[in-house]
Amino acid sequence: MPDYLDDLRLAHVLADAADATTMARFKALDLKVETKPDMTPVSEADKSAEELIRGQLQRARPRDAILGEEYGIEGTGPRRWVIDPIDGTKNYVRGVPVWATLISLMEAGEGGFQPVVGVVSAPALGRRWWAAKGHGAFTGRSLSSSSRLRVSGVAKMTDASFAYSSLTGWEDRGLLGGFLDLTREVWRTRAYGDFWPYMMVAEGSIDICAEPELSLWDMAATAVIVTEAGGTFTGLDGRPGPHSGDAAASNGHLHDEMLGYLNQRY
Repeated sequence: MPDYLDDLRLAHVLADAADATTMARFKALDLKVETKPDMTPVSEADKSAEELIRGQLQRARPRDAILGEEYGIEGTGPRRWVIDPIDGTKNYVRGVPVWATLISLMEAGEGGFQPVVGVVSAPALGRRWWAAKGHGAFTGRSLSSSSRLRVSGVAKMTDASFAYSSLTGWEDRGLLGGFLDLTREVWRTRAYGDFWPYMMVAEGSIDICAEPELSLWDMAATAVIVTEAGGTFTGLDGRPGPHSGDAAASNGHLHDEMLGYLNQRY
């Protein structure tokens, strides 16, 4: 099995460069923000960070394809870098520090492309998480200064902490009833949002999380980090990986029970 460690080191270099770009414009009074056709915001920092990452990848990995939220797909082949330059742009433009750059390498295999490297860098929180397939998941300041991530051992839903982003998506899909039943069953709920709940599942500080509407670039990096930490990452349909357009992540013990709640339609 390939070790992917050179790719992981490159992903850290890319994240360092993106962090410098995004932090330079965070809370800037003259930050330019536009509205995309899907009615979500995009800032000049989103575009600058993705352009920077793309430029470095084109020099360092010219044979690899690149898929990014702002500029789409470029290139073909069995290896594809997937980039979300700022996950949590709404937080970013309002000065809320919960946002991150997500960088993943996906490789073609059985069942399509699967993430094999992931880095989630949240510089305004002073946090970074990463993983490479077969090498475990870690958090820390650098590859040489890190601690290993492990999911929790909570095995009862009544003892579980559940995180989500918002209620509107669940309501739009007709799944609000099951979602609310789950919130009543668990020990604790919090709406941290975006990348952060998945990283907290990986580090064992919460036990389950889910979102009803996501894109591949929202999930590729988080999926490999959760699974390498010993957890489970699927769509609401139970399909492993980041391909279902929605996501559920857990410590593994509670996954099927969580999906049972979240797929109730009434």
